[in-house]
Amino acid sequence: MHLASSVDPQLADLSNKLIYSAMAVYLIAMFAYMFEWTFGSKGAVAVRSTEQAGLAGTLAEAEAKAKGAKKVTVTVASASGGTTTLTRTALAGEGATVVTSGRGEDEVDGPGAAGTSEKADLSGRIAVSLTVLAALLHVGGVITRGLSVSRWPWGNMYEFSCAFALAMTVAFLGLLAAKKPVRWLGLPVTLAVVLTLGIATQVLYTESEQLVPALHSYWLAIHVSTAIVCGGAFYAAFITTLLYLGKDSFDKRMAAGLAKGPLGTSPSIWRRLPAASTLDKLSYRINALVFPLWTFTIIAGAIWAEAAWGKYWEWDPKETWSFITWVAYACYLHARATAGWKGRKAAYLALAAFACWLFNYYGVNIFVTGKHSYAGI
Repeated sequence: MHLASSVDPQLADLSNKLIYSAMAVYLIAMFAYMFEWTFGSKGAVAVRSTEQAGLAGTLAEAEAKAKGAKKVTVTVASASGGTTTLTRTALAGEGATVVTSGRGEDEVDGPGAAGTSEKADLSGRIAVSLTVLAALLHVGGVITRGLSVSRWPWGNMYEFSCAFALAMTVAFLGLLAAKKPVRWLGLPVTLAVVLTLGIATQVLYTESEQLVPALHSYWLAIHVSTAIVCGGAFYAAFITTLLYLGKDSFDKRMAAGLAKGPLGTSPSIWRRLPAASTLDKLSYRINALVFPLWTFTIIAGAIWAEAAWGKYWEWDPKETWSFITWVAYACYLHARATAGWKGRKAAYLALAAFACWLFNYYGVNIFVTGKHSYAGI
């Protein structure tokens, strides 16, 4: 590869057009997800949840009577540091105690953004199809950007932002492909992708060009690509954590007899989401899965730094904040596994960790001068 190789303006222009086309389709998909949430069944969702809870309780009581058992209610510490009620069945004559409900009787996963509305479900399926189309255009834009200069297409903040937005979309579509009921993530994902691409094209855009010699290394593909994947996964976990906090607050407000959800939102929105414990578990699993990859990203960056600058670590602002982000996520994972720190307390640590990641990307690159600054914004 020659550093002075020319730029293919036609491919560079095609990349820009594909990125703008992807933005337009993402925007349409976002509105389709909004229609799904807006027209999703409201009253039927509440009725369905009540019927499910009532049916579960009736079946449990019938089974307990059939076995000559009695139900015992106990209060234990909950994940959020408060208390929760568990239903236990004491088997008569055996002296044994069996837990029959560990999530609470009224903690049921919602039916999803569409609720029970066929029109809303159709809107959601159209939104997913549009998201797939936008992702294909997006992939084309990223690939042609790289081909226009014969290098990996993430050498500056504009290119990284485009790849980061694509990683968010792929993470979402990957969960759907794995048959996970996460279509409710479609709206926040497409909203974030549109905003990220908007900032990239309007604020961070740079012409397609060759990079400085230090960046012409196979470590660019290894180190930066893993950082992109981590960013997309961290964002998915961030959204899930926010929704967990909202859902947990909603459950507490309903238990207190309040009519509205957090910040005056409609109860129908929260009833259609998964249970708080489901959201908490999903967020934890995503963060736990990607944390080793973030660890590898930092190690790969240190190896590349030694090859480029002669030292593995110099406490460059980017290195420092990458390490701070690693520590923050390590604290979250440790807290999540510690009694008394599960639930809301650990969720706040997860939000703080993502804030560190976000500042490491935007804040350090734009406002702080360091050795990573030569890549440009």
